[in-house]
Amino acid sequence: MKYEFLPEADEEFREASRYYENEAPGVGLAFITEVHRVISVVISHPRDAKKVRGTIRRKVLMHFPYSLLYSIESDLVLIVAVAHQKRRPTY
Repeated sequence: MKYEFLPEADEEFREASRYYENEAPGVGLAFITEVHRVISVVISHPRDAKKVRGTIRRKVLMHFPYSLLYSIESDLVLIVAVAHQKRRPTY
């Protein structure tokens, strides 16, 4: 199974990565690594994460206050948000 970011989700991912890297060198890379680890888990077991609204599922990142929100489209995991858990918890 493949994955794809919506443009808005890709921008959230890039912004968070830049923020962490500016705060402490290497932390941005750790964030990127964690997002890719979660993507690998989601691709391996796409239906394991809990549905949060309609067809959207949420997988929580470790060590960072972010969740990956995604939907399953035939042969594609569509990442719709890289969401901070405290800033906009209901979106």
